[in-house]
Amino acid sequence: MAPTSQVLVKQTSNVRTIILNNPQQLNALTPEMASRILELLNAYEEDPSVKLVIIKGVGKAFCAGGAVSVFLNVSWKEAAIVFWTAYTLDYLIATYAKTQVSLIRGIVMGGGAAFAVHGRFRVVTDDTVFAMPETALGLFPDVGASYYLSRLPGFFGEYVGLTGARLDGAEMLACGLATHFVPLEKFFALEDALCKANTGDPKIINNIIHDFSNKNPKLKEKSQFLRLKTINSCFSRRTVEEIISALEKEADKNKDDWISWTIKTLKKASPTSLKISLRSIRTGRLQGVGQCLIREYRMSCTVIQGKVCRDFFEGCRALLVDKDKNPKWEPSKLELVSKQMVDSYFAPLDDEDWEDLKLPVRPNLTSYAISKL
Repeated sequence: MAPTSQVLVKQTSNVRTIILNNPQQLNALTPEMASRILELLNAYEEDPSVKLVIIKGVGKAFCAGGAVSVFLNVSWKEAAIVFWTAYTLDYLIATYAKTQVSLIRGIVMGGGAAFAVHGRFRVVTDDTVFAMPETALGLFPDVGASYYLSRLPGFFGEYVGLTGARLDGAEMLACGLATHFVPLEKFFALEDALCKANTGDPKIINNIIHDFSNKNPKLKEKSQFLRLKTINSCFSRRTVEEIISALEKEADKNKDDWISWTIKTLKKASPTSLKISLRSIRTGRLQGVGQCLIREYRMSCTVIQGKVCRDFFEGCRALLVDKDKNPKWEPSKLELVSKQMVDSYFAPLDDEDWEDLKLPVRPNLTSYAISKL
């Protein structure tokens, strides 16, 4: 069980509020925290007295992701158990039978996005910052990201997943990652109103949030979402190499800081991560959330096993341990990452003790859980 201080629970009549309370680590999710939240959500779903579940974080972050440093000190099979629990939790949130609201203040990144984006009501505000920065670390956007990124407008999901671009609350609302934008000065009053309403009726909950919302927050002049035409033109290409080539052609026609940043970011990321991330998002377009999580579990186990490529460990060294921010990827170039290497991330692991992720049966899967993006 997680230390009580890291996962708090507030009970208000028929409402339960789960509070991530690890502010020194920006509420990064430890394995113990994931297990505790899974236990709580399962209990609340079975408890007829619980009508509404709220999830939020303490301090400057909703949840900055999974505590990836944990994986540096355990065997890959121990890491696989952590993934199993985390992905089961993600699936439970995505298919939750009761009404659930995520109040997303501050940073929400990587593994933390599962709490935010898989929920039914996803409320952002002025200081919300979303990103999936995994390709810079030698990973790929997981926790069901291939499901929700692939369902964003056009090829915006490929752009966000490959570059790790940061989105603010207005951009999250515009692209569909969020359902509501509530100004910061009304955020705490919204939580009080939800608790006082003491209902799980989704229509009533939606109306309450709607009353507090800014229905059309203005996108910044240089918002990435306003570049969707260029993003669609470039990130619709078949391969990462073709995406970069298309961006470079755009840069030749138009000297633009955003295009230059995009090219530079892609060239600095792990080549292997870029290739498996692109295929994962493209595959996710044709899969349900459960299928995406099962496939991503295969991919995560292959990453952490380190037989095909050890970029994750190099990324952790460069960004988290030595902090020289100069990872030496291997293979070092996109053209050196073979199709066979990429294929291996999508295949079952060749280990007699390993098995595919088995998600719990959800007999009352609601229609909104199937297609809420």
